Amino acid sequence: MGQYLEFNGISRSFPGVKALDGVSFRAESGKVLALLGENGAGKSTLLKVMSGDLRPDEGSLNIDGEELHFTAPVQAINAGISVIYQERQLVATMSVMENIFVGAFPKKGIIVDKSKLRADTQALIDKFKLPIVPDVPAMFLSIAHQQMVEIMKAYRRNSQVIAFDEPTAPLTDTEIVILFDLIRQLKEEGKIIIYVSHRLKEIFEITDEIVVLKDGKFVTRLNTPDTDERSLITAMVGRDIGDTYANLSRNENIGDTLLEVKNLTTNAVRDISFSLKRGEVLGFAGLVGSGRTEVMRAIFGVDHIISGDITFDGKPLKPATPKDAIDRGIALCPEDRKDQGLVLFRSIEDNVCMPVLGKLKIGPFLNTKACEALTIDAVKKYDIKTPTVDKLVIELSGGNQQKVILGRWTSELIETKLLILDEPTKGIDVKTKAEIYQMVCDFAKQGIGVIFISSELTEVINLCDNIVVMHNGSVSGTVAREDATEEGVLALAMIE
Repeated sequence: MGQYLEFNGISRSFPGVKALDGVSFRAESGKVLALLGENGAGKSTLLKVMSGDLRPDEGSLNIDGEELHFTAPVQAINAGISVIYQERQLVATMSVMENIFVGAFPKKGIIVDKSKLRADTQALIDKFKLPIVPDVPAMFLSIAHQQMVEIMKAYRRNSQVIAFDEPTAPLTDTEIVILFDLIRQLKEEGKIIIYVSHRLKEIFEITDEIVVLKDGKFVTRLNTPDTDERSLITAMVGRDIGDTYANLSRNENIGDTLLEVKNLTTNAVRDISFSLKRGEVLGFAGLVGSGRTEVMRAIFGVDHIISGDITFDGKPLKPATPKDAIDRGIALCPEDRKDQGLVLFRSIEDNVCMPVLGKLKIGPFLNTKACEALTIDAVKKYDIKTPTVDKLVIELSGGNQQKVILGRWTSELIETKLLILDEPTKGIDVKTKAEIYQMVCDFAKQGIGVIFISSELTEVINLCDNIVVMHNGSVSGTVAREDATEEGVLALAMIE
């Protein structure tokens, strides 16, 4: 029998919620175990217990029969456990080799032996066949290569247990292939691998077993080859949600032209032309770095427009700042909701009311009752899971954070005419994805023009009325939903 990590009756509560409730299961060496569940199912909390960031209220961890209780992350690391989070844990100004060997530098006497440090780092780089230079500061690496440094750091520590938390969210398809090759190599060496992701396609590609959590409780354990996507979704949600796209209630009454972009050029994109009608859902597809986000930043007044014309709601649009765009009825839900879309350490109420504070005053004073009422309406409308509107946004799951942004831009005090959604389902579970898809269709029914950007071709093709495909900063083609296939859209996205 190989080595194993066992969770025995792990429970953990926070004010107003029981995040974990008696969770028990075993992860074995030489296998990749998926940890699956909706946002708020308890996955992240379990990883934090495992890494020593949180102490369980009840229960224990066992490695090969030895019961372990951590009060700090360093204890978990010393026990052979490493967690690679979606947000990298590197020191940006330190070099690759310094990040990998931090706390364990080879020395000559009291001086760091940089020659050995460089050589040992290069040996790790060569082992994993990575195009990384030991001396380069971490800040100059791509997100993918920073993640590879995290993996090498875990390997250098001789970690027997390595957990990955949504590792592919910021990666391109090519980078995902490299990551999966590394995971398979770790698996072959007998490591215990725990893999957390909402992308079911990845689960079937890289994992051997699946543990499903729901509402903080263990639901089931499945062999990956013996199950299918529909069964997984039923286990996660607690019911069969059917064909997500076929069940959508779509807008059948698309109106006249709302937005027309002609020959738009910025420092990042060139000669961009497309149009959007009222009530239309227009998808933007393309590989990471193709320029999709940069087009929206220009329309929203973030990036300077060098040349080209934008007509919005029948009038020229030349936004110098986001406020100019907001005043015209344009709303943007950015790709990075944590850094760009939300004030994480402020309440749900503060975040929802932020754009309309001027309309929520009585004289010079803020009408707190009106603020609370507006937020409660958003919480009910979008089914935001929270015990109170005063809860900090950082304490919400990713799906609920996304709903807070939607609640902000679609309140009764804002006349949103164009809603731009940039990767709105990234890091979100399948049930919440289905809810957001229907919300998008409902926005369109209200006559709002919706631009929907996603790296997941399946959802762009099945949700959007038309799809603009971008490649290397330019539009490479436009496809109607009825004519769109993954192969065809991908060919346009990769055209040379």
